[in-house]
Amino acid sequence: MRHVAAYLLAVLGGNSSPTAKNIKKILDSVGIDADDERVNKVISELNGKDVDDVVNSGLSKLACVPADGALAAAPAAPPAAGGDAPAEEKKEEEKKEESEESDEDMGFGLFD
Repeated sequence: MRHVAAYLLAVLGGNSSPTAKNIKKILDSVGIDADDERVNKVISELNGKDVDDVVNSGLSKLACVPADGALAAAPAAPPAAGGDAPAEEKKEEEKKEESEESDEDMGFGLFD
């Protein structure tokens, strides 16, 4: 994905046909070692194609992907009719207090 992003950045920068050297330079500027095989694959797949057309064809494929949060986590079930809810709340409060206390000094004091 980062190789494709570097290719697209080169195109956005005005280079309509980026080379492997261009892509490697972009990736190197952010500390990423470019994989020659992947760079060559990106160039061979996108060489001679209009990037705007490629992106637009990809957008039409994304139209069928649900994006309304259907994959979001299900809401928590309401507590049972028994008396479990107060005990759970008390445990959660204790855990919160412990985590706050341990985070205050992060394992060391200011003047230690």
